[in-house]
Amino acid sequence: MKSFFNFLQDIGSIMYVGGILSHIIIGANLGHLDPQTAYTVAIYKEISAYILILPGLGLKIFSDLYLYYSYDVKPNYMKVKFVLITFLTINAFFFLVPMMPELVVLAQESVDAGAFTPEFLASAHTEGLIGMSNALPLLLEILLTSFKPKLFGERKA
Repeated sequence: MKSFFNFLQDIGSIMYVGGILSHIIIGANLGHLDPQTAYTVAIYKEISAYILILPGLGLKIFSDLYLYYSYDVKPNYMKVKFVLITFLTINAFFFLVPMMPELVVLAQESVDAGAFTPEFLASAHTEGLIGMSNALPLLLEILLTSFKPKLFGERKA
């Protein structure tokens, strides 16, 4: 049964990380060429957040909880993962996901105005900063999932 939940964890990671990487790549390459392109990118980011990022995050959390409670002795790397995934979840649900529809509306306003509005540029900048704050916690979470290291004195026991 653990192997099934490890598989779910891997699928969740692929969806979550893949969605985030696609946001970074499309934003860096096409995000601010012109208002119409920015509008299309904003729509893409919103849809991919709902299709890849949130379901992937959900699978990761679900499988992590199952795996954590399946251990008799709780490994410390799992405890650290929960701290990291809590940060990533708060970032996703309280900041980034609510910003996606707002960015679409602001991008449409920029299209209508024929130039980027200051509101759109400010929101896009904020979304980028919040997104960047995910980089280190996400990398650490992936490394912990991959290598399952013994942490904080577990080797002595």
